[in-house]
Amino acid sequence: METEKLGEHADRGARPWMAPDPFVALMRRYVVDYTNSHDLAVCDEIMEPDYVLRMGPHVVAGRDEAYKPATRRQLEQFPGLGLTVHEVVSNGERLALRFSEHGASVRHGGALAVWGGIGLYTWNGRRLTANRVEQDYLARRRQLAEGVPAGAPPPALAPWDTVAQAPDPAVERAARAWAEAGVPAVGDVVLDDGRDPATLVEADEVVVDDLFTAGDRAAVHVTVHGAFRGGLPGTDGHVGAPATLHAAALVTVAGDRVVAGHVVRDRLGLIRALTPAGATR
Repeated sequence: METEKLGEHADRGARPWMAPDPFVALMRRYVVDYTNSHDLAVCDEIMEPDYVLRMGPHVVAGRDEAYKPATRRQLEQFPGLGLTVHEVVSNGERLALRFSEHGASVRHGGALAVWGGIGLYTWNGRRLTANRVEQDYLARRRQLAEGVPAGAPPPALAPWDTVAQAPDPAVERAARAWAEAGVPAVGDVVLDDGRDPATLVEADEVVVDDLFTAGDRAAVHVTVHGAFRGGLPGTDGHVGAPATLHAAALVTVAGDRVVAGHVVRDRLGLIRALTPAGATR
């Protein structure tokens, strides 16, 4: 490494130095030491024993009795599983992670897949206590069935240097209004992998399960209840049926409205609920 040249340009685009955010530092261990190293022993150091994972309608409660066994099953299917971070947003008390997981499935002859996710994490100042997350398992299922992996978004350039931003009540109001409309694709908001951009469930009732802000960013999880509007494979005969859709989002607010961001909806879970006899992962 040519340190002299680095020194010449060290001040270009430099950010004011700040001490590493402790929540971000904990998530670095989660991603690097645990997930990408496949070292379940690290869970004991970074998660409380009563850690709870919520995904779609599922609740995985208990680090040792439920969460670790579920992770082992995932690693058995994807023995080379990797996780790439695209965004980290933190206000010091809460943290959101937008990521992709990727790997080769031994259940599908080594077929490759990459799928996105958004997680909203809670901690107690020492260890993780909960995560409410959605992952795009429909995109994964499509890729494994077709044998053609999708492209992955670029990684965050410096996720572990993320600086916590204070919550903003105005951003929270705008994000809540958008969430209560059913997290629609407004502005530059991207839904899932972009292949099913239409509204899937009429937003007759929306429960905002979680919402927090950091600067102009907002992390949201909602449960949408209403009539199914179609647009998913194998569901043509179920348009108009009562449906429930879970979604997680990480968005940017400008002025008084959501203008950009990403939403991950539990599309596969919706298919399985509508067609329980025929839906498989």
